[in-house]
Amino acid sequence: MRRKEGRKEGRKDIPICGFELRQPRAPKPSPGQSSAPAEGACTRTRRDLDAGRQACSSLPGSCASPLLLLPPPPPPPLLVASGPIMIFLLAFFASIFQTAFAGVNERTFLAIKPDGVQRHLVGEIIRRFEKKGFKLVAMKLMQASEELLKEHYISLRGRPFFSRLVKFMSSGPIVAMVWQGQEVVKTARMMIGETNPADSKPGTIRGDFCIEVDKNVVHGSDSIESAQREIALWFRSEELVCWKDSREHWIYE
Repeated sequence: MRRKEGRKEGRKDIPICGFELRQPRAPKPSPGQSSAPAEGACTRTRRDLDAGRQACSSLPGSCASPLLLLPPPPPPPLLVASGPIMIFLLAFFASIFQTAFAGVNERTFLAIKPDGVQRHLVGEIIRRFEKKGFKLVAMKLMQASEELLKEHYISLRGRPFFSRLVKFMSSGPIVAMVWQGQEVVKTARMMIGETNPADSKPGTIRGDFCIEVDKNVVHGSDSIESAQREIALWFRSEELVCWKDSREHWIYE
């Protein structure tokens, strides 16, 4: 039906998205009252209508009345950890990770050097660690490459004896081992003795079987961090055997 021409003043039809929004008639002012429309008389201001037209035109296909277009709810606030909280969480997870390699689960890396293998000391060294109460979780006889040895002794790269050490360690087979037990890193170093056999006490491996520094039979990790790095360097994870030692309840509380 065609719209009649000449609507009364104060009544406008504003088409938006195929709909017509009709404003209510403005009431006639009483005598002595201003003819300007009262504040809030219209349900939508011109700016609201323009915003509705723009939002409606952005939707695919036909859309509903712009009066039903409501702004989307604000997104939920994100939980962002502040600095102190983040530091606490990192410290917490680090302590869990460290605990997994501490106590009776602590592990160390030992390597019987070519001179120890040639002198048939492999069985004697293993016997000492077994008698002590530690658990063997990995062992292999191998010929180490120079690349592996250079990575293993990377902290000694600047020393004058570095090349000689790598050459000696690659001169014959090595028995690489991983031992597990409470404070095994510290105890293993004590059982092995000082780097210089002359400074090693009797009863230690080097004190009993070694004379020169260049041929001191066995290597042992000097810290938990070094042990973790060396174990990962010499062994794959599937080569580490987790097994229940029946002696543990006779060794640990």
